[in-house]
This record gives sequence, structure tokens and C-alpha cells, in this order.
Amino acid sequence: MANKICYVCNECGYESSKWLGKCPICNQWNTFFEQKLTKSKSVSRTAPQKSELISQVDLQAVPRMDSGFSELNRVLGGGIVPGSVCLLGGDPGIGKSTLLLQVCKNLAQKGFRVLYASGEESKTQIKMRAIRLDAHTEEIYLHAENELNAILNEAENTTPQILVIDSIQTVYTEDSPSTPGTVSQVRECTMKLMRYAKMKNVCVLIIGHMTKDGVIAGPKVLEHMVDCVLYFEGEKESAYRIIRSNKNRFGSSNEIAVFDMTESGLLEITNPSELFIGGRVNGIPGSAVACTLEGSRPILAEVQALVSKTAYHNPRRSATGVDAGRLYLILAVLEKRAGLTFLPQADVYVNLTGGLSISEPACDLAIAMAIASGTKNLPLLSDCAIFGEIGLLGEIRSVGGIEKRISEAEKLGFSRCILPERNLQTLNQKDYTIELIGVKSVIDAFTKGFSSQ
Repeated sequence: MANKICYVCNECGYESSKWLGKCPICNQWNTFFEQKLTKSKSVSRTAPQKSELISQVDLQAVPRMDSGFSELNRVLGGGIVPGSVCLLGGDPGIGKSTLLLQVCKNLAQKGFRVLYASGEESKTQIKMRAIRLDAHTEEIYLHAENELNAILNEAENTTPQILVIDSIQTVYTEDSPSTPGTVSQVRECTMKLMRYAKMKNVCVLIIGHMTKDGVIAGPKVLEHMVDCVLYFEGEKESAYRIIRSNKNRFGSSNEIAVFDMTESGLLEITNPSELFIGGRVNGIPGSAVACTLEGSRPILAEVQALVSKTAYHNPRRSATGVDAGRLYLILAVLEKRAGLTFLPQADVYVNLTGGLSISEPACDLAIAMAIASGTKNLPLLSDCAIFGEIGLLGEIRSVGGIEKRISEAEKLGFSRCILPERNLQTLNQKDYTIELIGVKSVIDAFTKGFSSQ
């Protein structure tokens, strides 16, 4: 009897009985590949467990492992949880393997046994990187293997507390007939690693490749299965890297950590606000300091805007580090509600310095103030931090995390802070040495925010 086949989308995992040029689920072209259908093998199961009332479940404190990076520990919710599965994704060459090797070094120095399984590099190549990072410790075992069952057998022999898979797209299992990196292989391998982590109480750290669209390669179910999804971001031309938590079952999913890539590895930056506003010059038109919240951390970042008369029929709009949709909304409000009629005949460039990307609406007011400053060629108040959300009617709406934002600006030496009037009414101004300026609308912000010089 001939083997049955089906066609599987390599992007989303959709299955079809016939080949399709375009996937009806993810709308991607030429992503279907042929896969043979095989009977599922019987899987040995553990003894079934009885259900319990939630009030009777014994809740014990989960001991977390210190990664050696306080910033990474905060992103993970306090440290690495035993028995968890963490997925780290990033562009090629961004530093994923470097980061995990440094984490392995820190854990090994604390007495934890680590098994580093690589399907992309040989043991010699990994040892060369370990020497550069000073990570050649006795508690790290290297295993160059692509077959998952062989990796798990080696894990049974070495009994590690941490298992690193580099990367999930190069690992395969013989239980699935498809090639490594396909949807079925990635899904099956991740499921086996998840079962191993829960049964043996071993933390599994998985490296994942990124697609051209900036998402982790493989089916979306991959991110649903794991406990934690981290994105490693940054430009190759820049030395700074950002770890962003996209999913975390053991902590907040909005935290970030900032690192500096050096010749000896990654160095954590404990105060990223000084990095993002470093080198800023007061009194220059088109510059404003926004105060954003990334999870529980307040960060000050400089917003720069350049407004110049266009020589073409259609003016250009460019946004770097900020959401383009929010920029278009702010420009429409400034033209309709604030009377900046010059904007339809001008090119507008908005840039967030330091390589940071933000999408929080609380940065709307800082972006608008920078654009207005660049349009009028007038500087804003010196040493002034700005935050607030702009509505379609031109009103300034309240935002959350007021105390953290003001305290961060105060700590970095800012003397003024422009914020929504509604937020100002809930504060006791005597608790702060910084001058708090409440505004109700964009026109009110322009009246109070520009320098008199």
C-alpha cells in the first residue's frame, strides 16, 4: 500500500491534501512542501494523576537560578525557573550563542551542570568562543549532534540542570520523516524537549532562527508551547543589544534588558536612560526627551524631528524607532488642531536615538513637541522630560506609571517635566523637587513648553 502524503505550509503549519500556491491561512506564497503521513508510534505514558481542588494544591516557592546578569534575571521575572523551556530568537550574528554561553558560564560557576548541544557548530568552534568569553569551565559539557534522541540520551548520562539547544531549526527526530527545520520537525522536537524539561525538572534554553519578517521561524504553536519567549534585537552596526520579553509564564511580558557587545562578550547596562540620552545638547530645535515605560522600567529617550520643505509633489514621512501609524496620527492632529499648516508641504523625519524602538502612546506628546520645535525652529524648555498620550481632538490623555517616570527624570537631573493635567491632579507636588507642568491639549503644551529665549 502506497504511503499517503499531505502538503504542509512551512510558515503556519496548515495542512492540505493537495499542493497550493498560496496558503489560505497566512497568505504566503510557495510555502507548501510534501510530507509523508506515518502512523503515530505508541508513546509510553506515566501513571495517570488524580485531580485536586485548587485550594488543596501544595504551593512551594520555586527556587530560581541566577543567570549572572541582573538585567536578564529581571526580564525572566527573577531568574531561570527549573523545569522551564525558554526560547531565544534573533537575527543571524546578533549574539544569541554568545549570550547563552555566558549564561552557561555563570551557572556553571555556581555549581550547576550544563549540557550545550549544538547542531550548527563543532566542539572546536564552541571552545574557541568559550576561550574568548572566558567560559571554559569544567561544569559545561559540549555535544555536537543534530538528532534529538541522541541529545536526550546524552542528557540522561550527564544529568544536567540546564540543557541548551543551538538551534531548534537544525535539530531533528527520526520519528518524523520530514527534513530539519520544517514545521513538523520543529513542533515534534519542541514537544519532546518540553516533556523532558517537565519530567526531569531541567531548564531547557532553545535558540531559534528569525524569518525575514522578524518573527521566530517555525509554526506559531512553537511559541505557545514554551514557557518564555525572548527576542534579541539590535543593529549589527551598533554595539547595543536589547532583550525583549514577548511571553513569560513566570513574570511580566513587557520587560527589556540592554547589553553592550564587546570583544569579551556582552556587558549589561544597568541604566539605559543615560545611554539613550547621552550626548544630547540642550537648546537645539527639533529635540525632545520622552519618558517611556518598558514593563516596570522607566526609560528616557531622545526624540529628534527634522522638518524641511519638500522639493517633490508628495512629502516624505520617515519614522525610525517609533510607530509609523502613530506618527501619521500625530501629524494629522498637529495640522488640524494646532494650526501647523506647513506640514503638508514638508518632509518630516522622526528618529529615536540609541536604536530603541517604542510603541507606547505615552510618547505621543514628546514626538509632537519635537515636530513642532523643528517646524517653528524654536528650542523646547531645557532639561525637560515629556510624556502624555494625544487624542484625535488634540487633548492630552492621562497615562500610567506616573511616579516611576517622574522619579527617573528627577534622578537623571531633569528640572522640569511636562505631563497630562489629569495625572498632575493625582500627585502631591511637594513630594518632588522637579517642576511639574500640567497640560490639557497640544496647544496648551506648545504655550508652556517652548523656551522664552
